[in-house]
Amino acid sequence: MTKTNQWSVLIIDDEADIREVTSLTLLDAGYTVETAANGAEGLDLCEQFKPKIVITDVRMPVMDGIQVLETIKKRFPDTEVIVATAYGEMDIAIRALQLDASDFITKPMHTEALIVALERAKHRSLTRQQLKDYTRQLEQGLSRTTKQLEETVAYQKRLIESSMDGILGCDINDKVVTFNKSMEKMLGLDRSEVLHQAALSTFFSDEEYFRLREALAASSHGGKGILMLYETFFLDRGKQPVPVQLSAALLMDEKKPAGLVCFVRDLRRIHRLEQEMANQAELLHQDKMMSLGRLAASVAHEINNPLAGILNYIRLMLRTVNKGPLPQNKHDQFAQYLTTVEAETDRCSKIVSNLLTFSRRTRVSMEPVCISEILDRSILLAGHKLELGNIKLTTSIPNQLPCVVGDGNQLQQCLLNLIFNSVDAMPNGGNLTITATSKDNLETVIVQVSDTGHGINEEALSHIFEPFYTTKQEGHGIGLGLSTTYGIIEHHGGTLTARSLPGESTTFEIRLPVRKATP
Repeated sequence: MTKTNQWSVLIIDDEADIREVTSLTLLDAGYTVETAANGAEGLDLCEQFKPKIVITDVRMPVMDGIQVLETIKKRFPDTEVIVATAYGEMDIAIRALQLDASDFITKPMHTEALIVALERAKHRSLTRQQLKDYTRQLEQGLSRTTKQLEETVAYQKRLIESSMDGILGCDINDKVVTFNKSMEKMLGLDRSEVLHQAALSTFFSDEEYFRLREALAASSHGGKGILMLYETFFLDRGKQPVPVQLSAALLMDEKKPAGLVCFVRDLRRIHRLEQEMANQAELLHQDKMMSLGRLAASVAHEINNPLAGILNYIRLMLRTVNKGPLPQNKHDQFAQYLTTVEAETDRCSKIVSNLLTFSRRTRVSMEPVCISEILDRSILLAGHKLELGNIKLTTSIPNQLPCVVGDGNQLQQCLLNLIFNSVDAMPNGGNLTITATSKDNLETVIVQVSDTGHGINEEALSHIFEPFYTTKQEGHGIGLGLSTTYGIIEHHGGTLTARSLPGESTTFEIRLPVRKATP
């Protein structure tokens, strides 16, 4: 019989007499014993007492023995559980065994049956522990070759082949042992030509290889034996230099050098992305120039009218002056003429100034911007175009709107694009409404541009922010205005949405954050 002084038992039963009798029996047999009156109390004792064996009654209120068994096996899988059942509960006993109970005994429990069940539980526990120990020994005893094979296969499958960057690994003799698909694509070489044949120096000019080794030996690029974001040139199949960014580390095995691993990023990709960004900036400027072209004729008329008035007043005053000394009664009249000339000149100056500011190619500058001022400038520039199109403008723009963080020039481009779209949607005239408000405790500024034009159908509405998508006739737009506007607002941390009733109206809404605008 197994020694019992190292075995702890927890008895869970809602009948105090059974707990007391069973406890005395087991104490006499040399076990350490704790008791619990219900399942919840028993689970708490499992946490504190850490019993090796639990004896639980099946029929208990609130939490029955099967539930106790399931919970113990989930939380304490190494604990053996013996289930006590009545004679007619064989289905419950079978269910308990299916849930990994070590044994079941029937009530009333006889001492001999209880001791036998405990011996079985102990034997099962010891066998389980021996199996674990044996498995651990097997794992520790795996041959070095098998272990290296497993590590190599896992490494290649999970990391190397799926990497977007090139990965090149060398052994202690600098022979290439790892060469992933990204390296093949980058250098135009097949791995069958490289693996276990080419040395690391093959991929560098003599000068660059010497510089690489010096950098690895030094500690100025991340530490000795480490390179972080080191820029150099690889040689491709045609021995042409490929600009790369290299991160590398010496591999160690039991404190001995075991090779080198390199992570290689093709800088040609980065250069292409930079060029794409430049192209995108150029596209943005082109859209601005298109908007400027649409403004040109309107602004010319807008300026021509006050200039004609100014010219007439000046000619009138010159004729009067040329006739001789200025009569006293003309002084007040000339003062009135000059006041009108000053006002009209100032108006022309503002229009030209706004036009120059809008047309100028500038760096993106994120700074506090007053939306009401941008709206006023946009309306001033587009005012004559609205007048020519027989469009009535209604505005509701508070002066005390909170500022947003953004680029004023780009935001003005967005508003002009929306105004021009509304004008195009009302070829026979209509009403344009521009409103601005703040919401969410002054944390959001909302601008709405609404027209009474032909509207946009549901199908087109889902595509209007896509580049080169347009609902206009050929020759009346290339579909960049709204996509550019959408991109600018998104880069300002805001949103641009549209809603429309076909044949009746369209409303575009810009929402910009006040404090969290992040380009």
